[in-house]
Amino acid sequence: MAEIVRMPKLSDTMTEGVVTAWHKEVGDAVKSGEVLAEIETDKATMEFESFTDGVLLHIGVPKGKTAAVDSVLAVLGKAGEDITKLLADAAAEAPAKEENEEPAPAKNAAAAPPAKVEAKEAAPAPVAEKSPTPVRQAAPRAVASNGRVKASPLARRLAEEKGIDLQRVHGSGDEGRVTKKDIEEFTGGGAAYNVPQVEAFEEVPVSQMRKTIAKRLGESKFTAPHFYLTIEMDMERTIQVREAINEQIKPDKVSYNDLVIKAVALALKKHPKVNSSWLGDRIRYNEHVHIGVAVAVDEGLLVPVVRFANGKSLRTIGAEVRDYAKRAKDKKLQPADWEGSTFTISNLGMFGIDEFTAIINPPDACILAIGGIVAKPVVKKGAVVPGNTMKVTMSCDHRVVDGATGAAFLNTFKQFMEEPALLFGEGAI
Repeated sequence: MAEIVRMPKLSDTMTEGVVTAWHKEVGDAVKSGEVLAEIETDKATMEFESFTDGVLLHIGVPKGKTAAVDSVLAVLGKAGEDITKLLADAAAEAPAKEENEEPAPAKNAAAAPPAKVEAKEAAPAPVAEKSPTPVRQAAPRAVASNGRVKASPLARRLAEEKGIDLQRVHGSGDEGRVTKKDIEEFTGGGAAYNVPQVEAFEEVPVSQMRKTIAKRLGESKFTAPHFYLTIEMDMERTIQVREAINEQIKPDKVSYNDLVIKAVALALKKHPKVNSSWLGDRIRYNEHVHIGVAVAVDEGLLVPVVRFANGKSLRTIGAEVRDYAKRAKDKKLQPADWEGSTFTISNLGMFGIDEFTAIINPPDACILAIGGIVAKPVVKKGAVVPGNTMKVTMSCDHRVVDGATGAAFLNTFKQFMEEPALLFGEGAI
């Protein structure tokens, strides 16, 4: 008897998925354990395997389209089986479909029960397939989406040397690109050569990851009453200690981020009220320390978790974070990798950011925003001397953490960073 395969819920935050590839076509035989399709969730692209044998009779979600969790993904059954009533009954039970959930042309179908999933390197997203097709306005010459005229590097340099506005030059290259010859032969004399300007833009669909980021952070920002605490610390000793450690453990290296994670973890053990979660009708104070580390990917942020970070060495922490970052960019993280954080760190120091505030990653009560190390004059023993400082800002959920509690934690964190020797017990490096 034919059965419906439903769109699975592959992560705790998933409400819909995008089919990035089908491995079977209507009429193909399917064996248990074979991959039917690849599905992009808000976190990763997963392979979807069948648990049963049968023939693929119907594809309910075409490649590149989005469908809600539990909607009809496909139908598996016996060859030639009539599934008209099965699909009609499913349609009657389901709410009205969204515009992008149009059914794929197919014959009849029956479905596999739940499916096994394995992480897979991300297939090209629907955007890359131009579905829907990005909207562009035509221009008489090559204009980038930011309004900048397209020109060869040499042409751009010559135009700058001659004081010629590229906006006033007709390009003779491919698609109107301005070339060296166009600049050399230009006689427009600046403003006298008036070329109409054309606006340009590109629109692309919102990815599943970006939809989830928008939803979760919107809920956090407008539900949790945020307040912010900023502290500045002297990084001279941290710089010296890190250099000494790296000289000792060559070719391995310890990063500033590794030191930050370790210092945060030890400070949380001293201040468990910061290592906490708001659960609606109760507050959870965690005895274990699981540090979520924000990792930037093309479509937003993922937050894999370094578990029991207070008991791990700096090299172990660094190796885990590097592995997470690589797998996050390859869309190979699993739900177990990003679930269960008790505190989150977001570090933009390596991107040249001196100071910022971050939005709390629920259900954590706090997130720590790490700025870069800045060389600046500082006052020591009454004298102005060269120094290196770093600012960090902690966003706190005021339902859980009070100002004095957050301040005490930050001062302990500062002590660890200003004297890193306090971090080192047996096996600490």
